[in-house]
Amino acid sequence: MDVVTLREASSPLLVSFPHSGTGIPTAIAQQFTTAGRSLVDTDWHVPKLYDFLEELPVSTITANYSRYVIDVNRSPQGAALYPGQNETELCPTSTFAKQPIYLLDKAPDTAEIARRKECYWQVYHDALAEQLARIKKTYGYALLWDAHSIAAEVPRFFEGVLPDLNLGSAGGQSCDLRLTADLLAEMDSSGYSAIHNGRFKGGYITRQYGSPNSGVHAIQMEISQNTYLLRSSDYEYDSIRADKLSQFLKKMILVMLDYSPNH
Repeated sequence: MDVVTLREASSPLLVSFPHSGTGIPTAIAQQFTTAGRSLVDTDWHVPKLYDFLEELPVSTITANYSRYVIDVNRSPQGAALYPGQNETELCPTSTFAKQPIYLLDKAPDTAEIARRKECYWQVYHDALAEQLARIKKTYGYALLWDAHSIAAEVPRFFEGVLPDLNLGSAGGQSCDLRLTADLLAEMDSSGYSAIHNGRFKGGYITRQYGSPNSGVHAIQMEISQNTYLLRSSDYEYDSIRADKLSQFLKKMILVMLDYSPNH
């Protein structure tokens, strides 16, 4: 299995799917608990929500291996995204529900983490950086949309129920404020509950690559799985609600495509 799947297209926009992969190498799967093998914290069906991208000139990059193998949306040094708050590691050892991912004494050691960084993490980021460089060379700027979803209730990370739509721009640092304002206006008229730079301000990808002064504008969209799954416990796709959500996401992507830093 390839580490990443790439689709190159002719526009300034790249959409990233870092957490939708479900691949697990056999040797690693053998070290997983039942909870680990369930891959419960996957961003289920997120690429399917963005199927409309096939009709648009938008490049995509997708991680094919599970975040339980290694999380490509974390710092390679394991630095905290939200200091003082509960987080999962670069190579997670527990699920969001704090269930162990590995059998006793089977969690990856320093050498194994380094191997996974080289084999999986670095490959994803090399490809992501190359795509952004290609796009910027062609258009003079690049746009990055980092696509995610998460269960509506995860007490480990936040209290209560997550809003439907969670837009992150690293506290306003990763994207042109004018583009962010246009996206927020579209969200406000969507009928979904929404928040900007709330619990999810953008992960490593948004923060690492988003640099408006350098001509790269990055946004993270974290979607509550309540908006498109029938029952989050078994990850069943609700076509009716998902179609409605996809129509909204297409409007957001069109806002991205309509952006120009020159006006």
